Amino acid sequence: MELETNSSKVGNGKGKEEEEEKEDSKRRKLGGIKTMPFILSNEICDKFAAAGFYANMITYLTQQLNLPLVKASNTLTNFGGMGSFTPLIGALIADSYAGRYWTIIGGSIIYELGMISLTVSAVLPSLRPPPCPSQVSCKEASNSQLWILYMSLILTSIGSGGIKPCVVTFAADQFDMTKSAVGSRSWNFFNWYYFCMGMATLTALTVVVYIQDNVGWGWGLGIPAIAMALSIVAFIFGSSLYNKLKPEGSPLVRLAQVVVAAAKKRKEVMPLDPGMLYQNKELDAAISVNGRLLHSDQFRWFDKAAIVTNEDEKDSKSPNLWRIATVHRIEELKCIVRMLPIWSAGILLVTASSHLHSFVIQQARSMDRHLSHSFEIPPASFSIFSILTMLIGLVIRTSIRSICSSLYGKPFRHHLPAKNGRRILY
Repeated sequence: MELETNSSKVGNGKGKEEEEEKEDSKRRKLGGIKTMPFILSNEICDKFAAAGFYANMITYLTQQLNLPLVKASNTLTNFGGMGSFTPLIGALIADSYAGRYWTIIGGSIIYELGMISLTVSAVLPSLRPPPCPSQVSCKEASNSQLWILYMSLILTSIGSGGIKPCVVTFAADQFDMTKSAVGSRSWNFFNWYYFCMGMATLTALTVVVYIQDNVGWGWGLGIPAIAMALSIVAFIFGSSLYNKLKPEGSPLVRLAQVVVAAAKKRKEVMPLDPGMLYQNKELDAAISVNGRLLHSDQFRWFDKAAIVTNEDEKDSKSPNLWRIATVHRIEELKCIVRMLPIWSAGILLVTASSHLHSFVIQQARSMDRHLSHSFEIPPASFSIFSILTMLIGLVIRTSIRSICSSLYGKPFRHHLPAKNGRRILY
């Protein structure tokens, strides 16, 4: 994949160029490293809340709501699947209408409402079946009690759809990637980002899970709800410092437009010279701030979307993007197609890990977990081993990168396909 650096502003007339320069000057004053304490505080509290809320949920369903293990596990995996789908909708809303900032706030508030409703149901005896310490012939939660559970999980799934796809990209928006020194700085930030997220999850899997098993579910779910509220407050406090990019249209829509345009022109003859394919710097200006992608010879069927016909020449001032696409947009789609084998390789891994917080915890519950006569490891805390290996691997990888950068005298990058292959293998 080749990149053409943008060397000049794209605009119609001097007035527009001056307006864009003013906007760029204002944008440069916003963002940067000064926003990171607020974004990291928000994410640490959010990750702590989410991990504390979901890590031990199978125990809450089986021992507090008295659901059978299979039904409880199906409930969690179903809503987990919903929580994996809603980020697609959240990303579409953020990129096309609301922007990442407001999508994060809206998603966080909805997520908080879900956590509060489940916390209330854990505190009020009328919203759950009577206690059953023997776990034999227990009364299962009624339909009305289950509806409260389902509504809580629906709200958290919808809320996560506004948070997951936007937070990391919103953090990246705070850095001007056109500056030469920003690349290594943003790399270090994302290392610290994932390290802090891992530590927040680790804390939740030890402290919050222990409270849930030994103190009570009111506090066990209330503490994550409080942490989520703090994450919203921390994020809003930094509002005046953030670089809030305007929504420029969904990448999913752009990809669909390329496919439709290529299908419409499937009978057109490709020009011998790739330079004859459609280019429009002004049209691509908002989505190519770091440079435009250059034409590649791979997946040439998609290039038909950039063939300029007589009909396209008539509408050159307002091109129909469902009929013609620029080379940059076509190359975006090609990049996605190239990544499909990597994504598909992770499907089985994610499928297996989806049971980490259900059957694995129940298996751990049957083990002797005593470290002493007075202390027993909570079953859900066994998930910390995957987090610990991630944190250790992150530290080792960062150290190796620093050493290699010093030896070679230039920034060192891991070969990503090989690195992802090792992760899946392990």
